[in-house]
Amino acid sequence: MLVLYHASHSTCSQKVRLVLHEKGLKFDEVRLNLGKKDQLKPEYLALNPNGVVPTLVEDGKPIVDSSVICEFIDEKYPDNSLTPEDLFERARMRAWMRFMEEVPTAAIRVPSFNRAFLNRFDGLDQKQFEEEQVNVRKIRKDLFQRMGSPKGFPKEEIDRSLQQLDETCGRMDKALEQGGPWLLGKQFTLADVLVTPTIDRMNDLGLSYIWEDRYPRVRDWYARLQARPSFKATYYPGSRVSELSEFRPLYPER
Repeated sequence: MLVLYHASHSTCSQKVRLVLHEKGLKFDEVRLNLGKKDQLKPEYLALNPNGVVPTLVEDGKPIVDSSVICEFIDEKYPDNSLTPEDLFERARMRAWMRFMEEVPTAAIRVPSFNRAFLNRFDGLDQKQFEEEQVNVRKIRKDLFQRMGSPKGFPKEEIDRSLQQLDETCGRMDKALEQGGPWLLGKQFTLADVLVTPTIDRMNDLGLSYIWEDRYPRVRDWYARLQARPSFKATYYPGSRVSELSEFRPLYPER
């Protein structure tokens, strides 16, 4: 039995759901409320000591880290493989995966907080913010430290993140120019999966201008992606931040 502990709007949860649906796998789910810090409760930390979502449990054994979970599912359930057979292509896919984890996955969190998540900190002064939001974190503590205050990320952090997202789209566009329709060519792989939540979140936050005109191959890639049944199953009603929170300005007053 597969059980997925996740949050509907979590980008890391979305890529795992995408893989599960690509495989046509049935799974039970436990949805966590990140705003209420369900991921930091003792019963969840017993499954995932990192205090983040998602966690996949199969036959009572937890698997943590979204990219690890994606590879686990693809290896455990090899039908409709999302990994190239050729070892060189597999290495190229994993290089993309590492890049996606380190650059766009991290970068999209910054505008996401400023536009959609600051309501979690309404009414908190600086001391309360540090005690209730920063110090309780596990592996996300550095992210909240960079935010620095309940007012959100400063302009320089926003600009740095937007530049990283732009560079990601440029790299994708160049790769798609070499053949497509997917990042590694004809096969839809985990490389496509890992960047999907970032591109969709950019669209949801009103940042699609970055790729709509300047990187047309990314625009077309996203359109193809949206036509896949797995995409529609992954992004059910309530899974986007625009459905959960009233947006605030990208650049908050300091």
